[in-house]
Amino acid sequence: MFVVLGGLLVLRWWRIAWLHVPAFVWAAVIEFGGWICPLTPLENRLREKSGAGGYAGGFVERYLVPILYPGELTREIQVGLGIAVLLMNLAIYGFLLRRGKGQGPHCA
Repeated sequence: MFVVLGGLLVLRWWRIAWLHVPAFVWAAVIEFGGWICPLTPLENRLREKSGAGGYAGGFVERYLVPILYPGELTREIQVGLGIAVLLMNLAIYGFLLRRGKGQGPHCA
């Protein structure tokens, strides 16, 4: 949720951008690259050590896609998610830049 909607927090608290920009760029790169979250192999390893089985695919496919989308995650959906994250955040940050570079306590 922070990746998708964190830009809205930046509208209120601009310093959150230091956390949000790397998070949404990372998420877009993961989606466009077709990769799984780097935490998924760690989760699988810990699940196996606890006696539970690991799973194929990534965290998003395992836990979030069944909630958000019926059926399986396709490459087209994955690219669409990446585009949506990128466009939403570019729109928010574009708005912030157009609103006035000279506004707020961060300006000299």
